[in-house]
Amino acid sequence: MGYLRAKDTVNGALGTCFAIIDGRRHELMQVKNVQAKVKKTRTEIPILGMTGKQHKSGGWEGTGTMTVYYVSSLFREVMLKYMKEGADTYFELMLTNEDPTGGTGKQTVLLKDVNIEEMVIGKLDVDAAAMDEEMKFTFGDVELMEKFKEL
Repeated sequence: MGYLRAKDTVNGALGTCFAIIDGRRHELMQVKNVQAKVKKTRTEIPILGMTGKQHKSGGWEGTGTMTVYYVSSLFREVMLKYMKEGADTYFELMLTNEDPTGGTGKQTVLLKDVNIEEMVIGKLDVDAAAMDEEMKFTFGDVELMEKFKEL
């Protein structure tokens, strides 16, 4: 029987995050964490002769959150473009996990049609030695560019 070796777990701090906005690639060194989730859209289906209901998938939605140190105006510029001009910006987020210690290799996920849903536009905090902010976003497609190796 096989087992997972501790050295093959992935260190969450060893990775990269890039935003591709209007054809320009921005390394997001200020990222503390990113989490993108996919949720199926489901419909309850009542069935004659059964007391329970079954479920049928009929689509999906992609949502996410990103916590970053409050040190960049990049996304505030994107939001202001929408607020002032009505031009919404859709971009890509490329997330790579790569821990050289283990044998899992690396995984790269490309989130497409990313759109900021909610973010901080300005902030002050006298108690914070290093301010951060959380952004909420949606995405419309995803590509698994590189996969972890099978262990």
